Amino acid sequence: MADNERVLVVHASERGSTKDIAEFIGARLRVHGAEVDVRHVKDVLDLAPYGAVVLGSAVHNRALLPGAEFFVLRNVDALHDRPVWLFSVGIGPSLRGPVGRLLRDKVPPKIAELLAVARPRDYRAFAGVVPRTGTPLLSRVLLWLCGGRPGDLRDWPAIDAWAASVAEQLHLAGTSH
Repeated sequence: MADNERVLVVHASERGSTKDIAEFIGARLRVHGAEVDVRHVKDVLDLAPYGAVVLGSAVHNRALLPGAEFFVLRNVDALHDRPVWLFSVGIGPSLRGPVGRLLRDKVPPKIAELLAVARPRDYRAFAGVVPRTGTPLLSRVLLWLCGGRPGDLRDWPAIDAWAASVAEQLHLAGTSH
């Protein structure tokens, strides 16, 4: 990656968990020598200043947030002209048990369709934060049936390892080549 290229880490976050992960990834890329801007999808009007893009979105109803989908569709040509990575944040990666295993490793169809459009170098699903209070009873029962649990389920070492792999693919200083 050329010294003058910047990395955009852009997120669609509703409750803040995805934003926290995007900021963490941005900080890790900076440690490896990248110049990074972390922005919400609504705040990005032009990808021209960026040599690479990392896009993250919360998952609701087995789909990325509408803002992330709109960002991809609005910028599809620009995304195809630079390296792109995509991550999602939802309950899926934390599910356990027989039902959870069936759901955990499948990319939902709506997300798969968007991946086909964006053509990222890599896609990773991370667990997020499941509120302990304010969750409707039916949602709590479904979560329990799928082997899920409430709490902060983010796997920071896995997120850090993924950010390091992005840095390595960008050939940033401080990464092995």
